Amino acid sequence: MKAVILAGGSGTRLKPLTYWTNKHLLPVGRYPMICYGIARLREAGVRDIVLVTGRSSLGDFVEVLGSGRDWGVSIVYRVQEEAGGIAQALELARPMLHPGEKFAVLLGDNLFSESVAPYFDDFQRQADGAMVLLYPVNDPHRYGVPEMDEAGGKILHIEEKPEHPASTYCVTGLYMYHADVFDIIDGIKPSQRGELEITDVNNAYAHAGKLTFRELSGWWNDAGTFESLEEASGKLKGVLP
Repeated sequence: MKAVILAGGSGTRLKPLTYWTNKHLLPVGRYPMICYGIARLREAGVRDIVLVTGRSSLGDFVEVLGSGRDWGVSIVYRVQEEAGGIAQALELARPMLHPGEKFAVLLGDNLFSESVAPYFDDFQRQADGAMVLLYPVNDPHRYGVPEMDEAGGKILHIEEKPEHPASTYCVTGLYMYHADVFDIIDGIKPSQRGELEITDVNNAYAHAGKLTFRELSGWWNDAGTFESLEEASGKLKGVLP
């Protein structure tokens, strides 16, 4: 599959470090954070990547990653001109993907200790719809929390930062879609904060009975806080797959 990496955002929780660099370029062990996601994707067979970031960060990503040659991939860059949400950022990758094509979407601050190849293989065998990966957490109210039909292996609904979580799992930032996701993005409306939310996209699949899930077997982290960034550095120790 091809993959889209979304690496925009202001990194508010990591200021003052993010005053002068994009959070996805902060060091985790010996490497910039973004490099771990690229390495995991390559390990899973991805060779073509679309990287979406903001205008002010574009040059820094090109400086670090170039064409992707050193990482065994080909990278095409797209610029998100304003903060419009994850789904809007994903929309920018539409010209790079073919009708009927399956692809993965990775939020660039999501880090995984294990290979994601088995999940990609499962999704390639899935006839249609989408797939998300779940991870057990102690504080699900901080995340998007799924209500699951475990017998059917599908998600019924995802609620963002619920007061009363339906489960102790969160939806991680690695999604797999069929190219019809762009039709869904065309049909959703901006949220109260004026952005196109990826949870609304995933719920469109869920309510149609087409959102499957797998539970991650290894460690996962969204390195968006100082605590999680420190944890990631300790866990990964600069080792790339």
